[in-house]
Amino acid sequence: MLLENMSMALHAIKSNKMRSFLTMLGIIIGIGAVIAIVSVGDSMRNLFSDAYKDVGFNRAIILVSWDVPDFRMSDYFTRDEMDRVREVYQDKIQYLDSDANADAEAVNGRRKVKYQFQGIDSNYTDVQPLDIIYGRAINTADVKGAANHVVLEDKGAVQLFGTADCVGRTFRMTINKDTQEYMVVGVYHKEISPMMAMLMGNGQTQSGFLPYTVLTKPNDYFQNLNFYVRDGVDMNAFLAELTRYVAKLKGRPESEIRTMSVAEQMGSVDAGLSGMAAAVGGIAAISLLVGGIGIMNIMMVSVTERTREIGVRKALGARTRDIMIQFLTESAFMSACGGIIGILLGVALVKAGGAIFQMTVVIRPSVVILAVGFSALVGIFFGLYPASKAAKKDPIEALRYE
Repeated sequence: MLLENMSMALHAIKSNKMRSFLTMLGIIIGIGAVIAIVSVGDSMRNLFSDAYKDVGFNRAIILVSWDVPDFRMSDYFTRDEMDRVREVYQDKIQYLDSDANADAEAVNGRRKVKYQFQGIDSNYTDVQPLDIIYGRAINTADVKGAANHVVLEDKGAVQLFGTADCVGRTFRMTINKDTQEYMVVGVYHKEISPMMAMLMGNGQTQSGFLPYTVLTKPNDYFQNLNFYVRDGVDMNAFLAELTRYVAKLKGRPESEIRTMSVAEQMGSVDAGLSGMAAAVGGIAAISLLVGGIGIMNIMMVSVTERTREIGVRKALGARTRDIMIQFLTESAFMSACGGIIGILLGVALVKAGGAIFQMTVVIRPSVVILAVGFSALVGIFFGLYPASKAAKKDPIEALRYE
């Protein structure tokens, strides 16, 4: 019976191809838009997750809040205090530095390149591996001697020297109002997708690393402690413990100690992206309602056009339930076809966008299955009234209809 009804539904759709397609158009657009928006949202969340993974999920910073009314010089950290924290929590902290950074203009002859340098310790590569293609990374001697040694990203090195292979070459740069010569000891390469590059800006500012001791000269004060916890350490519990320690160290109440973790930032970004995707997806889903109304409209017309057919079927013994199932099957079949076309369209758009921006796209099978099921339910729901109207027709009056 089901196969017979589906065959009759397919025949009815073929008999009015253009009308059927226009009827399905709302469903096609709605399902396609929902699939595309959800997939784009999931892909962006995956992209940001990878970006935060590069930063390190186990990374956090701690500081005395700037908002305190009596902020004093002693609220800054010193290298001695950082060493004390490292010693006390050596079983929980894998890496620790001053979170020092500097924006500066590197000058080599007539070439000038804007850089953002991050101050790091010698064991930085333990938590953030660098793909060193020339030279070496910052080492212990560089940090202890506060040597003017830098590690540059390859594309910035090309801008500054005309080649990535520039180990041993020097340039001038002003940091903390002090202009000095700096020597390149290493060059690294970092892969980044076009989408992430676009999100990060125009790329005019290049990246590099310096010993953190260079950036904290000459007074050896810095505001933040930047650290990575060891695997297996509960970040929230440790932040609470470290907050108590720093509050005691600085003679401040715990409420004036501020912490920020990468996991917390990622959670906020993920929640924001999820909310935005849900809102936009909800707006796109309105077209499903429009498509459902279109199906109801065309099914009402179909019932009127096929009044005599309904009379003949009833005269030959078709029950009221049979007529109702026939028209419900037709409306559900039409809606499901629109849903499948919409899914193919949405997936194609997402795949094409992923290929253009060279990013991995995420298409959840559960969303696709839900979309097909929902489109069929839309057809059944909006086909219920026309089917009921067809089923209730009096066979005598239907046979008289011209």
